[in-house]
Amino acid sequence: TLTQMDVAAARLADAVERRQRVAIFGDYDVDGATSSALIWKFLDHCGVEAEIYIPDRIFEGYGPNEPAIDQLIDRGAGLLVTVDCGSTSHDAIARARSRQVDVVVLDHHQVGDTLPDAVALVNPNRDDDLSGQGHLCAAGVVFLTLVAVSRELRNRQYFNDQRKPPNLMAWLDLVALGTVCDVVPLKELNRAFVLRGIEVMHRQDNVGLVA
Repeated sequence: TLTQMDVAAARLADAVERRQRVAIFGDYDVDGATSSALIWKFLDHCGVEAEIYIPDRIFEGYGPNEPAIDQLIDRGAGLLVTVDCGSTSHDAIARARSRQVDVVVLDHHQVGDTLPDAVALVNPNRDDDLSGQGHLCAAGVVFLTLVAVSRELRNRQYFNDQRKPPNLMAWLDLVALGTVCDVVPLKELNRAFVLRGIEVMHRQDNVGLVA
C-alpha cells in the first residue's frame, strides 16, 4: 500500500528481465548498509549485475551527489536505486535523468515540499502516503519493495522450475539489524521484523554477520 510501490516494483522487474546493470546508492550507516545488501542479494539471485556505492561521510556527505552519479553511469549503470537517502536529492537525481538513467528512491526520511524527478519515490513519510508505515526504517521499506518485485516477477512468469524466487524470509536478519540500529519504534511491523530476524540470526547463515 505504499505510494508508488507498484511503479518501483515494475521498474525493478524490468531491470531484472532486461539484465540491466543496477547501481545501488546507500547511506553510510547500518540501515543504509543493510538496505544496500538486501537489494544486491535480490539482484544477484536473479543474475543481475549490481554495484553498491556508499559515499564517503567526510568528503561526500549524505545522499547521492552528481560526481558519484556520473561515475556509476560511466561504469554502465542503467538504473540507479537510492536506499536510505534520495528523498531530497533533486540535483543528483536530475543529473541521472539528464543522462537518460532512471532513478528509484527507497527511503524513510522526511521529504520536502517538492519531490525529486525519480521514476518512483517509495517513502512512507511522503505527504501523500496513507500506508501508516512511517515508523519503518529504510531496510523495512526495501524488504517490502522486494516482496512487491518478487510478486511482479511471478505475475510476469519470470520464475519457473529452473529459476526459483529468493527466500526473502531468510534475509530478515539484515532487516532486523537495520531496524534496531536505526532506533526506529519497535512496534507493529518493525516488531515482527525484529522477532523473525533474530530467529534467522540464530541460524548464522549470513557470512558477514557471523564474521
